[in-house]
Amino acid sequence: GIAFVAQSVGMDYMGPCTFNASRFLIGGVVLLPVIWTKERMEAKKGATGAPAKKNKSGALLPGGVCCGIALCAASLLQQFGIRYTSVGKAGFLTTLYIVIVPLFGLIVHKTVTKLQWLSVFIAAVGMYFICITENFSVNYGDMIILACACFFALHIITIERFSVLVDGVRMSLLQFAVCGILSLPAIFFYETPSWEALDQAWLPILYAGIMSCGIAYTLQILGQKYVNVILASIILSMESVFSVFAGWLLLGEQLSLREIGGCVLVFAAILLAQMPPKQQ
Repeated sequence: GIAFVAQSVGMDYMGPCTFNASRFLIGGVVLLPVIWTKERMEAKKGATGAPAKKNKSGALLPGGVCCGIALCAASLLQQFGIRYTSVGKAGFLTTLYIVIVPLFGLIVHKTVTKLQWLSVFIAAVGMYFICITENFSVNYGDMIILACACFFALHIITIERFSVLVDGVRMSLLQFAVCGILSLPAIFFYETPSWEALDQAWLPILYAGIMSCGIAYTLQILGQKYVNVILASIILSMESVFSVFAGWLLLGEQLSLREIGGCVLVFAAILLAQMPPKQQ
């Protein structure tokens, strides 16, 4: 959640593609010594006859590529959206992926409960208060962030599919490599990168690269391997609270009562969507 501040500050010095490519490539580099250490430990376990964990290596490449594509699209849309909206609103609108996930579940014939449908309605009302002004105009950045939430929902679903099959750290490294590589071509077509901009934004880039990518996204993959996706989603949705708090503490951002009310409704919808159905 605090990474929203780093992303917002970084946009003062460079375009979204430059920032994204930098942070994800750094996130991948951070994982290299972790993987090297894991390989040494696994080799020692093999030498002592300890049973090694079995991974379906054939799933690593498609898992990393699919996660990387979804994460790249989501993060790029998020970077563009933060240009036109506040950190707090971006954090809350991003966590709408929790409501979108059950809707995507319909595509693969998963059951959506009445509580989840109710949460969709409550979230829509909350979005109305957050995004639509008294003049009935929608903030351009808010709409971009909503599109970003859809891709984050795909990212969560993809992790659920592959995390149980492969080594989480290796898949995380692969997804960062895909994100960074996909972001590179757009830099030279739509932006004008410079070493001066990278030098000025080194702190937000490092924070987003090390803490948000290298640590947080990797822990998400490792956590979803052992935790039910419903519980994982509700924990992840707390980034909305931290984004609002960080925007207020570090950037001095303020939300109107109307927007605060919308955030409360969206967060209520997030919680409601994850409530288990009553047992018959």
